[in-house]
Amino acid sequence: MANEDIALKQILINRVATYGLLARLYRTEVDQLLLDQLRSMRFPASTGNASVDEAYHLLHAYLSQVWERALTELAIDFLRVFIGSGNDAYSAAYPFESVYTSEKRLLMDDAREMVRALYLSEGVTRKSSWKEGEDHISLELEFVQLLGERTVEAFESNDDAAAGRLIETQLAFIDGHLVNWVPIFAQDMKKFAKTDFYQALALLTEGFLETDREFLVDLLGDEDIGSEGNEA
Repeated sequence: MANEDIALKQILINRVATYGLLARLYRTEVDQLLLDQLRSMRFPASTGNASVDEAYHLLHAYLSQVWERALTELAIDFLRVFIGSGNDAYSAAYPFESVYTSEKRLLMDDAREMVRALYLSEGVTRKSSWKEGEDHISLELEFVQLLGERTVEAFESNDDAAAGRLIETQLAFIDGHLVNWVPIFAQDMKKFAKTDFYQALALLTEGFLETDREFLVDLLGDEDIGSEGNEA
């Protein structure tokens, strides 16, 4: 495998890991195991994306000063940011696409059915562990993670046609079911979050989706991957 292929494979693996981490952070509160993992991570000083760089700076600062009640503090902020008082549709950053894409911010609106159909088209069925609607941000991120894992497998098998199709599918999903609502959702997160941790998560999610979308667009423009994928 050529050096450039090795580098590309590592990027593909890294993006899968990032989608997995983001999905986990939105799924439920931070526990001790995850907190320890996060504290052991090294964040790059500069990525080329201002939002991601600010996110990493905030995360590093917060995690380097973790105290004994940090898990409680994070759990409270998780509830504040994503669940809120429940009095109306504007009392929290509700992590569902349907809330942000329906006229009256209705949960389980058309967006849920649309993403469910897309999941099924890729052979992804509802798991018993899924406790939220299919348009929950954690599940949408997991879907891209899964397609990213399949892309790595196709790349390792030198199946450019399959890799191209998977990349196109991910880009279409990001455009149609993530970037059309996550930026507004992230702004709401910043409004409700009291900890730098969840402020950072908002910035990281928004910035990473921006850079990953650019990455996929560039990949599809690659003669070896993009053209093969368009024929699939």
